[in-house]
Amino acid sequence: VSTQSTGSYKHEKLHSSTCTVTFHLSFSYCLCTYLSHFKLLQGIKMMNRVLPNLSCSVKVARFVSTPVSTTAPYSTIVPSRKRKTTVLKEMIKSKELSFLMEAHNGLSARIVEETGFKGVWASGLSISAAMGVRDNNEASWTQVLETAEFMSDNTQIPILLDGDTGYGNFNNARRLVRKLEQRGIAGVCIEDKLFPKTNSFIGDNQPLADIDEFSGKIQAMKDAQHDSDFQVVARVEAFIAGWDLAEALKRAEAYRRAGADAVLIHSKRSDHADIEAFMREWGNRHPVVIVPTKYYKTPTEVYRNLGISTVIWANHNVRAAIKAMQQVCQQIFEQESLVNVEKTVVSVNEIFRLQGEDELRIAEEKYLPKQQQLTQTTPHATQSFATLNINLNNPIDPTSANITMNQPRL
Repeated sequence: VSTQSTGSYKHEKLHSSTCTVTFHLSFSYCLCTYLSHFKLLQGIKMMNRVLPNLSCSVKVARFVSTPVSTTAPYSTIVPSRKRKTTVLKEMIKSKELSFLMEAHNGLSARIVEETGFKGVWASGLSISAAMGVRDNNEASWTQVLETAEFMSDNTQIPILLDGDTGYGNFNNARRLVRKLEQRGIAGVCIEDKLFPKTNSFIGDNQPLADIDEFSGKIQAMKDAQHDSDFQVVARVEAFIAGWDLAEALKRAEAYRRAGADAVLIHSKRSDHADIEAFMREWGNRHPVVIVPTKYYKTPTEVYRNLGISTVIWANHNVRAAIKAMQQVCQQIFEQESLVNVEKTVVSVNEIFRLQGEDELRIAEEKYLPKQQQLTQTTPHATQSFATLNINLNNPIDPTSANITMNQPRL
C-alpha cells in the first residue's frame, strides 16, 4: 500500500489478514503539502472500506538522517526519496564503478550536483585551501563541520567527508560521527596517520597510527552512529608511508574486521602498480575506494576491471578555481579594465541562479503581505528616488546639502 504525491491511494491484492500502511514523510517538497493528517485518515478509512477484512495499522516513518534543509528546496535537482546515507551505501556496495567529485563549499557542491555526479567528496585539502590555511588540521573540526553543513544544505546528493584522522582519539571521532549525522552528511573517511596530520603528498615516511588504536577508533565510530547506513571509510596510508604490500593488506583487513564499510587504498606513485598489486591479493572481500590524483593517466576502465568500488576525483575543483582566479586577477591588474574579462566569466545572474534567488521570489509571494511583496519582488516598479537640494551659498559644506527621500505610492 502506498501513497503518491498527488494524494491518490493505490492498493494491491494482499494475502495477509493484517497489513501495515507506511507513509514515508521526507518533510520536504511536495509530500509535506499533500500528505496531511486529514488525508492520512482518509486513506485509513478507504482501506477499511476496500479491504474490510484487514486490520490496518499505520506507521509513520521520518527520514531522520536527512535533515530538512533550509536552503535546498530551490534546487533544480529532483530529490531522491532515499536517505543520503542509503544512496552512498549503495554506491559503495554496488558492483558498478561509482564516482565522487570534490567540493569545498556550498557553491562548488551545488555545481557538482548539477553536473550530474551522484556524490560529493568534501576534501580536507580543498576546504583548508579555501580558508587559506595548511592541510595540517589548522582548520578546526568545527570549521570543517560548518562548511560541510553548507554543502549538505545546498545539495540532495550524499557527501563523504574527508575526516583526516578523526580529529583526535576514538572519543573525538565518535562525536564527529554524531555531529555529521545531525547535519545530513552521509559518511566520513578517516586515515591511519597521527594527529595533526600531514598531507599525503608532502614528505616521505610519515608515521602511521597503531593498528589496534585505529581499529578501536573505527569501532567507536560505528557504535556511535544512529543511522545504520552511515558510512565509515578507513583510509590505508601504508604505501604513502613507504611500507610494503603486506603491511597495506594487514591494515586493510584489520580495519575491515573493526567494522569499516570500505577501505581507501592511497598511493602517490605515478602509475597504478600499488593499486593493482593490492587488488590482486585483496579480491572482492570488501569495497575499495581509490584517489588517482597522482596516477591520473591510468584509464578508468582499468579500475573497473580491477573491481574498484569508488573513484574520488579529489581536488580538481579547487585547483581549477585557483587557476581561474589567478588568470582573471592578473588580467585585470595588467589591463586596468574589465572589458576583456567580462566575456570570460559567468554573469552575475548565474550567481543568483546558483544561490536560488528565484525560490526566494516565490517564497516572498507566498509568505509576505501583499504590500511588502510589491516592494520587494518588483523593485523596478517601486524604486524610491531622491531629491538633492544643495545650498549654493555654501556648496562645500556637507551639512548644507539637504537630501529628502520621496517614497513611491503603491
